[in-house]
Amino acid sequence: MDERTSPGRQAGQVKTYVFDASALFVYLQKKTSAEKVAQLLKEANNRHAAIFMSAVNYGEFYATMLRLHDRDRTLAIMRAARSLPMELSDATPGRAVHAADIKTTYRLHYADSFAAALALEHNATLVTSDSDFRRLGHGFPTVWLKN
Repeated sequence: MDERTSPGRQAGQVKTYVFDASALFVYLQKKTSAEKVAQLLKEANNRHAAIFMSAVNYGEFYATMLRLHDRDRTLAIMRAARSLPMELSDATPGRAVHAADIKTTYRLHYADSFAAALALEHNATLVTSDSDFRRLGHGFPTVWLKN
C-alpha cells in the first residue's frame, strides 16, 4: 500500500487519503477489497488517518447506486455513506479549474479528475479501483482496490 507523506510530516501524524466513487462502491457493496477500505475507515475512526472525498465523486457514487437500486435502497446506502468518517469537499471554482487541468493533461474523466485534484491538494493517497488513474503515473500514490 503506497502512502504519500508530506515533506514535513512527523511520525505519528495522520495519513491522508482521498476516496473516489469506486472506493465507496467497493466498501458498501462488499466487493473483494472491502476489507482494505474498512481498515482505512478504522484508521480514520481512530484518528490515525483523514479521508476526503470530492462532492463530485460522491454524486457519481449516488448516480451509480440509482442505476443499480431503487430510490429507497439508494437513499439507505447514501445514509450509510454519510455516516463514514470522511469529509466531503465542495467543488469550488478553484478545484473545478484544477480538475479541468488534470483532465486535459492526463485524459481522465472529469469526475475522476476531481479525485486526483483533491489528492494533490491534500498531499494524499488516492484510493480507487479505477484503472484509468494509472494514467497519472507510478509516482502518484495510490491504494489499488479490486472490485
